[in-house]
Amino acid sequence: MNPLLDNSSLPAFSQIRVEHVVPGIKALIKKSKKDIDELVAKVDMEPKDFLEAIQSIDNQFTKAWSPVRHMNSVMNSAELREAYTACLPLLSAYSTEVGQNEALYNRYKTVAENEEQLTTAEKKLVENALRDFRLTGVSLDKEKKAEYKTLSSRLSEVSSKYSDNVLDATNAWIKSVHDEQVLSGLPDSAVAMARSAAKEREYEGYVFTLDFPHYIAVMTYADDRAFREEMYRAFSTKASDQSAGGKWDNQQLMEEILYLRHQRASLLGFENYAEQSLYSKMAKSPQQVLVFLNDLLDKSKPQSVEEVNILKDYAAKHLDIQDLQPWDFGYVSEKVKEESLGFSEEELKPWFVVDKVIEGLFELVEQLYSVSITLNESADVWHSDVKLYDIKNQSGELIAQFYFDLYARQHKRGGAWMDSYCGRFQSANGLQTPVAYMTCNSAPPVEGKPTLFTHDEVITLFHEFGHGLHHMLTTVDALEVAGISGVEWDAVELPSQFMENWCWEKQSLDLFAKHYQTGEVIPDELFEKMQAGRHFNSGIAMLRQLEFALFDMRLHMDANLTRYADIQGILQAVRLKTATLKVPEYNRFQNSFSHIFAGGYAAGYYSYKWAEVLSADAFSKFEEQGLFDQTTATQFKQEILERGGSRPAVESFKAFMGREPKVDALLRHSGIKAA
Repeated sequence: MNPLLDNSSLPAFSQIRVEHVVPGIKALIKKSKKDIDELVAKVDMEPKDFLEAIQSIDNQFTKAWSPVRHMNSVMNSAELREAYTACLPLLSAYSTEVGQNEALYNRYKTVAENEEQLTTAEKKLVENALRDFRLTGVSLDKEKKAEYKTLSSRLSEVSSKYSDNVLDATNAWIKSVHDEQVLSGLPDSAVAMARSAAKEREYEGYVFTLDFPHYIAVMTYADDRAFREEMYRAFSTKASDQSAGGKWDNQQLMEEILYLRHQRASLLGFENYAEQSLYSKMAKSPQQVLVFLNDLLDKSKPQSVEEVNILKDYAAKHLDIQDLQPWDFGYVSEKVKEESLGFSEEELKPWFVVDKVIEGLFELVEQLYSVSITLNESADVWHSDVKLYDIKNQSGELIAQFYFDLYARQHKRGGAWMDSYCGRFQSANGLQTPVAYMTCNSAPPVEGKPTLFTHDEVITLFHEFGHGLHHMLTTVDALEVAGISGVEWDAVELPSQFMENWCWEKQSLDLFAKHYQTGEVIPDELFEKMQAGRHFNSGIAMLRQLEFALFDMRLHMDANLTRYADIQGILQAVRLKTATLKVPEYNRFQNSFSHIFAGGYAAGYYSYKWAEVLSADAFSKFEEQGLFDQTTATQFKQEILERGGSRPAVESFKAFMGREPKVDALLRHSGIKAA
């Protein structure tokens, strides 16, 4: 039997072969169409039975495709990519066909008319489904439905190609170093990582790649300015006309992606893609988002300008850098931090040995939410780095499982993310418990030494685990609104950003920040320096995120934008408002901005700041009541994590806080001194 079709509780990764992918997906599409037709024909079904049946079809489909999508991201190969890409138009066509199925749509409307028979979660499920039918063009005429289907299929292919180009461009670039003078300033851990990368590729000396652990080490610590500039140029021109002779240039793909999005939005009656995107989000209009972002910009820019001036002054006086450039920014920042605060990020690494960080993360979650987390020794995984864990409740019942894949490696997409294999679902077959994948790209173990995280890598791990908790601790039984499913996109970052706060509190740090040699917790003196450095250059960091968010929203508000020059023009216009340090002409950041061109954040990147208002505000309640106050933790679990998408996010927030959200905590946590 094709392992993609066995609907098992966990994926059989060791049994999945490339040759299973296309036949398996084709067979499942055929079966699902047949099942839907039979379901629609059963006109006398009770509403609850209908909802269970249609969710069961979706569930099996998700569980077949999820492992393929995941392995294409973490174990990419030419053969798997070919099979994955071949499935995209098939999946797009199937999704559109289901979304435009008028008979199925009418069944949902009938169910909605009998809402007194439904639970609150089921009502929300039906409400979301009717909305999504509209967004898939169920009300269009035959000709426009066909056009929508064609546009969707092509958009799926082009977005995937964009992502492939970024991965290939990242993997293709390496810097081979033989002169050890070039390594001056780099920490021993970064040098060891480069030496290990050289051995892995059968090179002499040292090899640096565009994987983030390599890049950030060079940009922060390398004394060789030319080396920093070379890395910056390579990183900021990935997948563009400025690198590799344009082999992986995403320029035309970006033009087409925007054209296809705007065309689809127009078919559905929206003025632009931004309006379509916000139709299912908390924010009600692009204008509301722009007001929100520009307000943060106004509050943050004066501080950012002041911070940049400090860096420029220091660079000129102490480093003989008279023209501060982007490739100097991290390096000079670290020097200023060391001198002004007596603190370097590298000092913290001995306290963040990976095993202790994971143990402490689990202990924190166990204390807050009354669960237990244990290693599953019998896991079937896709790589030797990967581990599977079980989460159980106080009664010892399994409530969720998750995979950790924490280290950067070749053929693995960069960044960090949480994805799911399946969600919680109560059906006639019993209770399906949620399963998540949590993926990071931290520096891998080298030369037999313990793996030490940077504090930023710890924050990233906690962030992704916050997403995982949202998915896994739900008690909602309706699959389509359980966990993260059905949650408005601009609220989905609330639990993840909420978890980041625990990386800054001494009480929680003492659970996992223990020296890898002595076992001691972070000394008070070092913790105080760490706190002082928390908001170092916070204005600059805020403006960088606002640049991304404003660029994204402006890009998707203009339905006439179809040329790359226009994309560049919008970015330059945004930078005139947000940038406090000039970016070189060759910078092609947008060519590898996968969040909006190949991910789920198109006309939604603002969500990070929007949700951070909610997360910072929610954490303020723990600050007031006590970090480990059991009543507060239980309320957060019950009103936010357990509820998932079964009600509007703002209702969940108000149920926890007892009021509307306020921006004050965000500014305080971000270190922005409001005027």
